[in-house]
Amino acid sequence: MIRTSSQAVMAEPKDAEAAPRDEHIAPAPRVSVQAFSETVETAAAIQSAGEDRRLGKAHVKIQMGGIAAAIEAYRGSPTPNVIMIEADGRGDGILAGLDALAEFCDAGTRVVVIGRTNDVTLYRELVRRGVSDYMISPVGTIDIGRVVAVVGAKGGVGASPIAHNIAWSVARDLSLDSVVTDMDLAFGTAGLDYNQDPPQGIADAVFSPDRIDTAFVDRLLSKCTDHLSLLAAPATLERAYDFGVEAFDGIFDALRATMPCIVLDLPHQWSGWTQRTLVNADDILIVAAPDLANLRNAKNLFDYLRAARVNDHRPSYCLNQVGVPKRPEIKPADFAKALEDQPVAIIPFDPQMFGTASNNGQMIAEVSANHRTAETFRHLAQLLTGRSEVKKAKGGLFTPLLGKLMKK
Repeated sequence: MIRTSSQAVMAEPKDAEAAPRDEHIAPAPRVSVQAFSETVETAAAIQSAGEDRRLGKAHVKIQMGGIAAAIEAYRGSPTPNVIMIEADGRGDGILAGLDALAEFCDAGTRVVVIGRTNDVTLYRELVRRGVSDYMISPVGTIDIGRVVAVVGAKGGVGASPIAHNIAWSVARDLSLDSVVTDMDLAFGTAGLDYNQDPPQGIADAVFSPDRIDTAFVDRLLSKCTDHLSLLAAPATLERAYDFGVEAFDGIFDALRATMPCIVLDLPHQWSGWTQRTLVNADDILIVAAPDLANLRNAKNLFDYLRAARVNDHRPSYCLNQVGVPKRPEIKPADFAKALEDQPVAIIPFDPQMFGTASNNGQMIAEVSANHRTAETFRHLAQLLTGRSEVKKAKGGLFTPLLGKLMKK
C-alpha cells in the first residue's frame, strides 16, 4: 500500500483579491516533489507553481512519462516526499500502474493522481490504496495543511475563545482533522477551555528545535475530540518566553505535514515572530471590540498585512462583545468604512453563555447547540477553511481529502 500523511501544493499563481477564499494556495514545507506528466499543459502548470514563493522551501522536479516513467525511476532509487502522477488512461490501467508503483514506494511517500476520469468507483479504489488525492485535470490547487491565525486587535477582546470555538467547529461540523496551537505560552487558556491538562505542549517543541519532526510534534498533541487536537501552552511563569523570528517555523512545518487545519491562537503582542506568523498564515481573523482603540489597532493591522501580503487573501475581522449595556460603541458601519471591508461576523455580548462555557471547559455549541453564536462559529469555520456547505454540495466527487488522509 502507498502510505500517505499529507498533500502538496501545486497551483498557478492567481490574483488573491479576486480569487475565492476556497482557492487556497498554502506555503509548502521543506519537501521534495516529483511530478510525472503525460501532457505539456500539466507540466507547464506544475512548473509555474514551482516558481511561486509558496514553494520556496520545496524542491520540485518534473518529468514526462506518467506512471510508467515513475515506476522506472524508482526501481532502484528512494521515493520523494510527494509524487504527482498524471494518468490519461482509464480506471483499470491507473490502478494497475499504481499497484506496480507501490512496490517501490517508501513509507511516508504521498501520492497524488491527476486524471481525466470522473468515476466514484475509481475514487474509492484510489483512497483504499492510500492515494492522498485524485484531481480531475486540468490541474488545480492541492492543499497542504491550512493555517488560520486568530489575533485580537486589543487585549481582552475574546480572541482566544473565538479561536477555540472555531477550531472545535472545524473539527466537529466539517469533520476536518484540526489542531489548536496556543501561542500564548505564559498565559494561554486553551487547556482550560477544552478541559485539558496535558503534560507536554508547544514549549517542549520550541525549546527543542533539533528534535522537531512530525513524529515528535504528534506526540505533544493532546486529543480533545475525534478530529481535534491541542498543542497546549504551559501557562507558567517559570521561564522567559523570548523567541527569535523563525522559532516556530519548524513546528508549523511539522503540523502542516500531518494536519489539514491548524488554528493559531496568537497573543496580543507585536514581535518578530508574531509578525512572521501573521504574514505567513493562510487566513487571518482579527477580533475587535467596538471601541476606538480597537478600531485604530485593527486598521493598523489591516494596513500592515495588506502591504505585506499583496498576493494573499485579505485578513478578515469580526466584532465581538457587541451590545454591552450603557457602553458607547462604534457602529459596524464605521468599522467597515475605516477598514474598507465588512466584518465577517458580529458576536453579541453574552456573559452568561460565554461564562458558563469557560467555567465548564466547554464550547458554546456544547452549552447550547442551537444558540445563534454557535451558528456564527460554524459560519466562521466554513469561511476560514473555504468549505461552506453550499460549496461542499457542488464540489463534485473529488474534493480534497484533507480530513481522510491515511495514517502511517
